[in-house]
Amino acid sequence: MASIRHTVRESLGDRMFLGLIYLFLILVLVATVYPLIFIISSSISSPSAVSGGRVWLWPVEATFVGYKAAFQNSQIVTGYANSLFYTVAGTLISVVLTTMIAYPLSRKTFFGRSGMMMFIVFTMLFNGGLIPTYLVVKAVGLIDTRWALLLPNAIWVWQVIIARTFFATSIPDELAEAAEIDGCSDLRFIFSIVLPLSKPILAVLTLMYAVGQWNAYFDALIYLKSNNLFPLQLFLRSILILNANTGTLGAGEIAEKQQLASLMKYSIIVVSSLPVLILYPFVQRYFVQGMLIGSVKG
Repeated sequence: MASIRHTVRESLGDRMFLGLIYLFLILVLVATVYPLIFIISSSISSPSAVSGGRVWLWPVEATFVGYKAAFQNSQIVTGYANSLFYTVAGTLISVVLTTMIAYPLSRKTFFGRSGMMMFIVFTMLFNGGLIPTYLVVKAVGLIDTRWALLLPNAIWVWQVIIARTFFATSIPDELAEAAEIDGCSDLRFIFSIVLPLSKPILAVLTLMYAVGQWNAYFDALIYLKSNNLFPLQLFLRSILILNANTGTLGAGEIAEKQQLASLMKYSIIVVSSLPVLILYPFVQRYFVQGMLIGSVKG
């Protein structure tokens, strides 16, 4: 055994190549982690240190004034509550609708599934555009309502393709035929067999839709007019604009408002990232499994 270990040695070229790989991964890790550390450090540093550019890595004159100002702002609290509602409700609607359309398309017995799938994929190449979509949303009476952020983009084509592939490769037709022979109805088969076996893909869909819904702001910018319906991202956008447009203010107002806006910006970024950071560890195992199972079996 010792002789085998002795003969299997890495050459100098292999060691250099492995070292370059580790060096590259370390650089990627630094480039990924540093912005996160900088934002967290800036969010708990003093306003003068943040606006003066004295924060590089660790907090300077640590304080929680930014978080206090953020949560004392009624608009921020309202926006946070709205974003939570849009994320939970939108993700639930999207996952249900995606499952409802993807599972029938995965069954070979479903008549016309190829043609329907072709039309669905076609929408990835061409769409009506912003103005026609806005006119449709306005025509059905969704402007300035919560439904404007839940229904128009409820189904994403790429998620339908992923779910369809999973169902086609993981739920064999023989299983459905056996259940039908035993007298199992289609609805009972879906709820008792398909959904319990589809936890990986449901986790994938949940994470994708939740992250997309949480970070979305453009639809709210287009369709919403009332401040009490705005998600958190729109209020964060207004803070960024306030921080950039201070040229018409006096010197004292600039010093005060710009410092507080800079501090609140980092604090709100940290707070707005918490739901995704909390959600991901719980679905990470299913996420990896759901993304790979179709490719392994295919």
